[in-house]
Amino acid sequence: MTEEKEAAPLRRRGERMRQAVLTATVDLLAAEGLAATTVAAVARAAGVHETSVYRRWKTRENLIFDALAAHTDETLPVPDTGSVREDLSRLADALARSLATPQGAALLQLGTVLGEGALREGRRSYWQARMERAEALVRRGIDRGELAAETDPHLVVEAIMGPLLARVLLTGEPLEETLAPRLVDLVLGGAWCARSAPGSGLSDA
Repeated sequence: MTEEKEAAPLRRRGERMRQAVLTATVDLLAAEGLAATTVAAVARAAGVHETSVYRRWKTRENLIFDALAAHTDETLPVPDTGSVREDLSRLADALARSLATPQGAALLQLGTVLGEGALREGRRSYWQARMERAEALVRRGIDRGELAAETDPHLVVEAIMGPLLARVLLTGEPLEETLAPRLVDLVLGGAWCARSAPGSGLSDA
């Protein structure tokens, strides 16, 4: 009686290998958590050699955050419609839809507890890059004159995204379809009111 042998890794190369590894990493993170997402486990799931993963990403931390960044950027494309309200509404809606899925919620939970050392630094860089992508929408609105020059892009993005994240991480309230545009209107309405308020220094001449 012969013993069953483990299937040999596939000879994936280049972009095919990268996509297979990143997909396997995200799937493992969402399903099994951080501790189970080892380079060896990812390599088995992706059907590639473990040495190939190390050769490309060097460390487990690099792999994890590259996978999270690729997944997030694909799930949350940055719109450019010519309207700051429409851009922010589309981005917030895409985030809400992603967070409403089991995978999206699991990855968000993971993004708040990623350990110490290299993982902690990687988490900081990951969130900073995601925020900068969203802030670019607000800066375009400022450049077009839709928002005052003094508008704080970081604060606008935080004010819109914060309630969505809080519902997933803290309260468990549903992410209904109307929530994202309502948040955008609320935040931009506040920015527009501040611009026109007497004594604010932001009123139009």
